[in-house]
This record gives sequence, structure tokens and C-alpha cells, in this order.
Amino acid sequence: MPQEPTKTLPTAQAAAPWLGRLQGLGPVIGLVLLCVAGTWLNSNFATVDNAMNVLTRTAFIGIIAVGMCFVIVSGGIDLSVGSMAALIAGSIILTMNALAPMGLSPVMVVVIGMALAILLGAAFGLAHGLLITKGHIEPFIVTLGTLGIYRAYLTYFSNGGAITLDNDLSDVYSPVYYASLLGIPIPVLVFLVVALLGGVILNRTAFGRYVQAIGSNEQVARYAAVDVDLVKILTYVLLGVCVGIATLLYVPRLGSATPTTGLLWELEAIAAVIVGGTSFKGGAGSITGTVVGAVLLSVISNILNLTSIISVYLNAAVQGFVIVGVAFTQRGRR
Repeated sequence: MPQEPTKTLPTAQAAAPWLGRLQGLGPVIGLVLLCVAGTWLNSNFATVDNAMNVLTRTAFIGIIAVGMCFVIVSGGIDLSVGSMAALIAGSIILTMNALAPMGLSPVMVVVIGMALAILLGAAFGLAHGLLITKGHIEPFIVTLGTLGIYRAYLTYFSNGGAITLDNDLSDVYSPVYYASLLGIPIPVLVFLVVALLGGVILNRTAFGRYVQAIGSNEQVARYAAVDVDLVKILTYVLLGVCVGIATLLYVPRLGSATPTTGLLWELEAIAAVIVGGTSFKGGAGSITGTVVGAVLLSVISNILNLTSIISVYLNAAVQGFVIVGVAFTQRGRR
């Protein structure tokens, strides 16, 4: 008698969506487990003040990571965001200090400085996009080169020291970092707004679909009449704007810029995107996952600082191990 056909394939196909959902929840599950571990290791971890501190420190990297998500989903990379932030910070401080004696109100000077931060970020991102698309240079090479260029110019402008904001301007500017609205720090609110806008753009607009299509298969996207070069340029401009926003929030924290400003921010931003589930090969990504990834990395650093399990100087090493580990689990994924 003929044997009945096996149902292994349909069963596997039915299980696939559940496995995909479980994989998507991985960063959230990891964050919850970390919070439980942090509470168990140190009672000060589970306090409102500590939570707000973690989120405020996450805001800078998180905002940059939102822009980085678009670049990585499109199949690109940007290694220069930390150096870019440093040069933007130094440039706007020098500009505001120069405008202060000209009779403008301190508030107007600060507003000009904040606008300049966003314009510089967009200009640097535009330069990256043009070099990559029109100059036909690999993103890794372009941004590796500008990484050194930006930080070298900041070091030159500061003579190897610090560029410090005028005291009167610092008093006017400081609420941008230190003020709160309904108990939530301003940087956290800005981070949430940027993340929401990023999620809408990536998932609900034609531009977001083009970004994902290019990352999945650039040649097919060209055949589908997608302006690949323009979309790529816009992703780097978007990232540059995010760097500018993060920088204008960061400057009032210390009121200065030094050659070490933004050091390793590129590592943290890329780690947040990858830990959040975005494929390093491009084509698929999530702003929600990126936000969770950024918070997760900050929670790791916070736990290490509170418990002294290992030296705080090894925080970057832990992030590096996380990147390698997640990349290992993603091998072969598209």
C-alpha cells in the first residue's frame, strides 16, 4: 500500500514564523534579563534616578544609531560618526564664542549654534554619500579616511587641548541637557521623537522601502527604477543630521570639546544597530530593535559601573565581544 506523505515540511514552515518572532524578541528578552540581573546585583540599579541616568546617557548614541540603522540596512557603514561629532562640537563652540561679542542675545547665539550643528552634520553626510556613490569608493574606506580627518581638524583647532564654551552662553545652553519635561530629561524626549520619526520613515514611506530594497539586492533595485545613488546619499545625510542632533544635545553637558570627544561612538552606534537585530549585510532592520540595542548596551555599562564585576576600562571590550557574538549568530542571514 502507498505510504501517506510526511508532514514534516508543512510543520517546519508553520514553525518558521514563530522562530522569526522569537529571534526578533531576542534583544528585548536580553534587556529584561539584564535588568533582573542588575537589580539582583545592586539595589541601586532599580531606581528611577538610575533609569533616567541610563536613558539620558543612551540618548546620544541612540540618536546616532537611528541614523546608522538606515545606512546599514542600505548595505553601507560609517566609521566616522564619533570624530564627526567631535568636529561639530568644536565648530559650534568656536562659532558661538565668536558671535557672543557681536551684540546678539545669548539665546539667539545658542540657537544659531544648534542649527549649525545640524547643517554641518548634513554637509558631512552629503560628502560621504557623494564620495561613495559618485566617486565609487567603498563606504569603509571613505569613512575610515574621514574618521582621521575630522578628529585631526578638531585637534588642530583646539591645539591639542579643549575648546570651552563661554560661561554666559553655557548658562543659557545648559538646560538643553539638564532640564526635564514632566520628569523626563530633554535628551530622552528628543531621542524618543527621533526614534519615532525614524520608525515611520523606515517602515511607512517609499524611501524606507527603497532603503531596504537596496540593501537586499542593489541590482534588482536598479532594475525596478529606484534611484539607488540618491537613496544612498540621503541615508548618509540622514545619519549626519542625527549626529548633529546628538552633538547639540551633548555640548551643554560639559561645555567643551576635546580630541577625545565622541571617542568610540561609532563602535557603540554600530553595536546598538547590530544587537537590535539589523542584518549587517543589509536589507532588513528595525528602529525599535536599534533603540532596544542602544539601551541594552547602556545597561551593560551601568551594571559594570555599579557592581565593579570587571574594570570600567573594559566596557569597550565588552561591547566589542557583543558585536562579534551577534555577528557570529547572524552569519548566513540576509
